[in-house]
Amino acid sequence: MGTFTVRARVWNIHNPAKAVEVDLLVDAGATYTVMPAELLESLGVSAVRVARLRLADGRVVERRVGEVGIDVEGFRASATPVVFGDRDIYLLGSVTMEQLGLAPDPAEKRLKPVEALLMGIYRGSIRVETVR
Repeated sequence: MGTFTVRARVWNIHNPAKAVEVDLLVDAGATYTVMPAELLESLGVSAVRVARLRLADGRVVERRVGEVGIDVEGFRASATPVVFGDRDIYLLGSVTMEQLGLAPDPAEKRLKPVEALLMGIYRGSIRVETVR
């Protein structure tokens, strides 16, 4: 479902001086952001867990998952999950887009800011708040 790319600044959350700029394919069909393991390791990003993931072709694989900071078009997530992927895989996944408050607009081939929903418990019930 990737339809266009965006430029992003990515950094090690434990050492923000270690940062790179990358082009990420916007892929609303991908849950997690994926970047090459070699790139993440060069930034000093460590895996925090191993996850079982289902690929687009249906295969289930185990991949290391870490956390990075990311800035896309001035929108920032201080820590977002990232999968240690293969050499040429650069994907911006839906979890990171949600954290950034951005959604893909395939017609205009760009990301657009969207209102985010925060859910919290309020006197024993669930309250939904719209936040800008």
